[in-house]
Amino acid sequence: MQQMAAKNEDYEDFSSQIYEKPHRRSVTPSPISFRSVTPSPAFNPTPMSMSMGTPYSFSVQYDPEDESDDEGFKRPNHPPSQWRLLKMNAPESGQALLGCLGAIGSGAVQPINAYCVGSLISVYFLQDKSEIKRQSRVLSLVFLGIGFFNFFTNLRQHYNFAVMGEKLTTRVREKVLEKLLTFEIGWFDQDENTSAAICARLATEANMVKSLVGDRMSLLVQAVFGACFAYTVGLVLTWRLALVMIAVQPLVIGSFYARSILMKSSGEKARKAQKQGSQLASEAVINHRTITAFSSQKKILGLFGATLKGPKKDSIKQSYVSGAGLFSSQFFNTAATALAYWYGGRLLVEERITPKELFQAFLILVFTAYIIADAGSMTSDISKGNSAIQSVFAMLDRKSEIDPDNQWGLEIKRKIKGRIEFRNVFFSYPTRPEQMILKGLSLRIDAGKTVALVGGSGSGKSTIIGLIERFYDPINGTICIDEQDVKNYNLRLLRSHIALVSQEPTLFAGTVRENIAYGKQKAKESEIKRAASLANAHEFISGMDNGYDTYCGERGVQLSGGQKQRIAIARAILKNPSILLLDEATSALDSVSEKAVQEALEKMMAGRTCIVIAHRLSTIQKANSIAVIQNGKVAEQGSHNELLSLGRNGAYYNLIKLQTGSSAPR
Repeated sequence: MQQMAAKNEDYEDFSSQIYEKPHRRSVTPSPISFRSVTPSPAFNPTPMSMSMGTPYSFSVQYDPEDESDDEGFKRPNHPPSQWRLLKMNAPESGQALLGCLGAIGSGAVQPINAYCVGSLISVYFLQDKSEIKRQSRVLSLVFLGIGFFNFFTNLRQHYNFAVMGEKLTTRVREKVLEKLLTFEIGWFDQDENTSAAICARLATEANMVKSLVGDRMSLLVQAVFGACFAYTVGLVLTWRLALVMIAVQPLVIGSFYARSILMKSSGEKARKAQKQGSQLASEAVINHRTITAFSSQKKILGLFGATLKGPKKDSIKQSYVSGAGLFSSQFFNTAATALAYWYGGRLLVEERITPKELFQAFLILVFTAYIIADAGSMTSDISKGNSAIQSVFAMLDRKSEIDPDNQWGLEIKRKIKGRIEFRNVFFSYPTRPEQMILKGLSLRIDAGKTVALVGGSGSGKSTIIGLIERFYDPINGTICIDEQDVKNYNLRLLRSHIALVSQEPTLFAGTVRENIAYGKQKAKESEIKRAASLANAHEFISGMDNGYDTYCGERGVQLSGGQKQRIAIARAILKNPSILLLDEATSALDSVSEKAVQEALEKMMAGRTCIVIAHRLSTIQKANSIAVIQNGKVAEQGSHNELLSLGRNGAYYNLIKLQTGSSAPR
């Protein structure tokens, strides 16, 4: 008793140091033992990464604050080079060149058109009517030619940039999804990385990048060239008037730009304010049965009305901003026009310019100011695009903590035997680092044997399966398969020898054949049907109208729970794994479905290393060994009869008694 008390005291000291604030710690606990009616498996509690010392000496180093800086795709402090994005578009360099030529042509159209309008106005002041008729006809043909020219340049400009944007969007989405599929499971457990958030980012951020590279870049090239061309023509026609108008254009451009930015900013705030109301309305529609059942309509309407107060306030504010911005832009525009007319009239009186030159220069520079103002209003969109680029590159640059594609991992050239060993494993989930799930767990599973894991909810049974699949890495300790640390294997190859059947089977929106074939690439029809037969699924599949071509629906909604589970088992059988992991595979089924699934599982378990988790203890009594998990450790391990022989003091005995409601059978 004194020895056991000393061991417990040592472990409590270790646990207290695990949770203390100083996250770097080194302790030396006594050997951790567990009760078993069979000889305890030999294990070395000192993994390769531990410090060498006494046989039970090790160090635990964990700091929840030491997470990588990009865990939530936090953007880097310095913006990524735009050249990197353009490099991704390198295959479309020819399209970019043609698009730029089209944008340059479109940029030149507006100044040329303004020049011709100025010429046309001056024509109407001629005294010779025949000359008016002749020049009007010529200029009309010029306008027609400008229209055709503008049609082709716009077509070339927008088509080529659109092709660039679409191909870049496809490339970005493929690369991002490819990268996402390499991330460790712990990353997806974080609140900000839900499936809805990730899918939304895949859609919106890729579209923002496309908009930046396609539409915005196209219009920017057009505006820059158009402004340069217009200023050049204006200075050539009348440099005095051009300099005055160019000097006041920043006021006109700034007023248009400020109004546009304020409108977009106010609109963005209004959309954010409306988001809460939209979410509430969506939930009300989805859960209308529950709302009706509880007569909660008035409560929901009250909550919805409260969420509308914010958007109402922002909309009123937006109206004031819009009015003030419109007034300022119109005022500066009118003032600049008045200044141009006054100074132009002065130059006419001094005979330094002609009326024709006045109209031409005036119209060219005024129209150009509008073009620049429109281009300036795109800075908000460009800013959003840059933000999206940073987010995309933060995603692409993130290094997974558990890389399934590591090239240095051990190659598996033959089927693994399936011997599994946990050596003094400590583990807590990344999202709950303060809650230790496994506390020095040691467990050995011989190749080809079936071991059942039992225990209360939250004891760590499913965690053990997750660690075998290497969804997570332990904080401390070693997990070995065939005497090799799982970290030393090429992870994709290792997982190809492991099959998992969980409580809630995952089916994809495809046919029954496609869902079973996920277990093996290029599976033959005969192999698929054989796997279905072994899973007791062939009969009900053949009884369907479309047989193996039956559509399962999203997440398999067209099938019953038992049918989905048997298809999942058939998929696992087709994989022909060395290690089979069954996590509550029959707990959610009715008695008829459970019997069929249990028979299929027993066929599949033959000759494989199997780890079975079950709440119904009657289903695991035939296991070679049963391990009782309590407080993050193996409390007992042995066969069904051996564990029952421990009597009332045995944890397994009490679990049986609790489930049956009477004394456990001997």
